[in-house]
Amino acid sequence: MPLIRLTKIERKRFLVLITCLLLAIGAWLFMALNKKYVYTSKTVLYYKNFPQKKAFHPLQSDTVDLQVEGTGWQLLFARLRVKPQSISINLEKLNTRNYVLFAEQLANVNRQLETSQKIISVSPDTLYFDFTLRTVKRVPVKLMSNISFVKQYGISGDIEIIPEYITLSGPQDKLEKINVWPTDTLKLKNVQATSVTRVSVAQNKMKNVSIFPSSAEVTIPVDEFTEKTMEIPVKIINNKEYYNVKPYPKKVKITFLIALSKYQQTNETYIDAVVDLNEWKIFNHNKLRVSLSRFPHFCKLVSIVPDKLDFIIEK
Repeated sequence: MPLIRLTKIERKRFLVLITCLLLAIGAWLFMALNKKYVYTSKTVLYYKNFPQKKAFHPLQSDTVDLQVEGTGWQLLFARLRVKPQSISINLEKLNTRNYVLFAEQLANVNRQLETSQKIISVSPDTLYFDFTLRTVKRVPVKLMSNISFVKQYGISGDIEIIPEYITLSGPQDKLEKINVWPTDTLKLKNVQATSVTRVSVAQNKMKNVSIFPSSAEVTIPVDEFTEKTMEIPVKIINNKEYYNVKPYPKKVKITFLIALSKYQQTNETYIDAVVDLNEWKIFNHNKLRVSLSRFPHFCKLVSIVPDKLDFIIEK
């Protein structure tokens, strides 16, 4: 097929034609994109001015469709937008009724958008809410943790959580089932010193229950531990007949791990070793097992020697 050969003048005329065509298309697009159009934009709702004496949860999704009037340029960028805009809705009217009308708040919603945009309508146009009487309850915070320590180190005292309680607000029937509120899992590795950490409380999955505060400060006392051995006299319990019971031996050796900072102050008065006479009276055991009725919570028991005792009963 032979090629069309154009003269120099014809090539200039062709270029002028193409340029004019492109300019015409550009001008048409510019005019078209400057016109007003109505387009739909999905938008996330955020609520403000909650009713103070009512617990509620919405009966529809927190995403609505906005019918927005804007230019073609805004329509183009609205289609390209990855995340929808969010708008806040005033819930003050819920003090006297169980629904909110968008028609009453269009002016406020329009002020939250660009000045050249205008919301014509919202779908759905009415938000409905389920209500129950609101009550308040305080429950203790429960620390969830996964902590590993350097060898010979460990928790040396009470873990301090500030605040110790969180406040729940919501329907009474739901709050009755809640006795503690856990934290997110606190993960620490190779700990060898006291740790002070802020940890979030577990996420609230109930839309009609609110929580305050959302985090707590946790102090975990950590110290190096060492072994300590003490001889503790054995006491008899459940000797209601007042038998003359003589255990052998009369003392047992208690070996335990204790924090260095508390080594000197911890003595025999912190520990009670007992044997239960019911093991003989009810179960006819010929030896009585040694247990500790009192033992420091900041210590870790290693062994009781002997852990079972011979005994003589004189009636």
